[in-house]
Amino acid sequence: MKIILIGAPGCGKGTQSKRICEKYNIPHISTGDMLREQIELGTELGKTAKLLIEYGNLVPDELIIELLKERISRPDCENGYLLDGFPRTINQAEELDKLTSIDSAILIDTKYEVILERIRGRRICEDCKATLNVSLLSADACPNCGGKLVERKDDDEETFVNRYNVYLEQTEPLIEYYRNSNRLQTVESTNTVDGTFEKIDNILKALK
Repeated sequence: MKIILIGAPGCGKGTQSKRICEKYNIPHISTGDMLREQIELGTELGKTAKLLIEYGNLVPDELIIELLKERISRPDCENGYLLDGFPRTINQAEELDKLTSIDSAILIDTKYEVILERIRGRRICEDCKATLNVSLLSADACPNCGGKLVERKDDDEETFVNRYNVYLEQTEPLIEYYRNSNRLQTVESTNTVDGTFEKIDNILKALK
């Protein structure tokens, strides 16, 4: 199965992606990870990406598509994959469709107020890097290792509002794009990670 997750920042895509990939044994493909890998390997694509990033420029769609084309050709993608961070725009979605066929685009539909509340309470452990929410904790320390919990740099409210507005402008149109091609599945976010995953899992079972 070849799937993508769509949703606003803070909706839980990262958490759900991990669970999906573990259960269905498919790779989690992140555009950010692909770029870092190519830069570390010193490939021509990596060198070009590094220069663009160092000068504060966006990596063009053509380069991302080339990276993706190479990544999905690897043996671990034979049974499918989950794309993270791509596509973000209609143009990227159209280019992706020229490269491969996406089985389903799953929208994690979460109300703005719910996401904002999650963001306000989200913390990361300085030691084990676990992501937690203070509303679910009984102490100020990480329950896994006792480490100090700190706010993520991109979780202050002003930064979140900016990221959310970018999502509305650039990424939300993807919802109509995949709906028009009958590939969109919408999952209403629940109050629990397990509840949301159960809904996603029911969709994925039908794809197999």
